[in-house]
Amino acid sequence: MTRVIVTVVVAMATAASVCLAQTVQSPKARCEQLIDYFDYYGQSRREGVSDGARNMDRIGAGIDCDRGNYQQGIAMMETLLRNKRMGIPRPQ
Repeated sequence: MTRVIVTVVVAMATAASVCLAQTVQSPKARCEQLIDYFDYYGQSRREGVSDGARNMDRIGAGIDCDRGNYQQGIAMMETLLRNKRMGIPRPQ
């Protein structure tokens, strides 16, 4: 009986340490991820048609992220991606 209890406690401790070891993406990294995603996929490959890094909402989000207003920049980029029907990438 004692051996079973010890095994359960060790298994629970191992599971807890694995959960704690997983990192959550920082707001700064998330903001950069969304901007990079839009810059790459948001511009047209056709000649004369370009949006990407020149989009005013994207520029505004970049400024917010540079100033440390990550949540505002993230929200702006997510709205822009939805409006462009591009989908929103999962956090890394």
